[in-house]
Amino acid sequence: MCLGIPGQIVEITDTNHQLAIVNIAGVKRQVNIACIVDEQHPPEACIGDWVLVHVGFAMNRINEQEAAETLQLLEELATAQAAVNT
Repeated sequence: MCLGIPGQIVEITDTNHQLAIVNIAGVKRQVNIACIVDEQHPPEACIGDWVLVHVGFAMNRINEQEAAETLQLLEELATAQAAVNT
């Protein structure tokens, strides 16, 4: 099963290699943003974008509400899993 985790791009670290820092629920990770940039949306325009991150790549841009709903669902799954494990 593949799972994309929502995160927000907070910094572009390498424009040439299309690398950015994404904040995922308070954890900052470097990701490749090549899948979400083009001539109309260059790397510099990505700061503040919400994206789905999978194995180090920002796979798609999503809106803030979609990100919040997905993060909430992931928290509920974690809580349910913790209850099952106790």
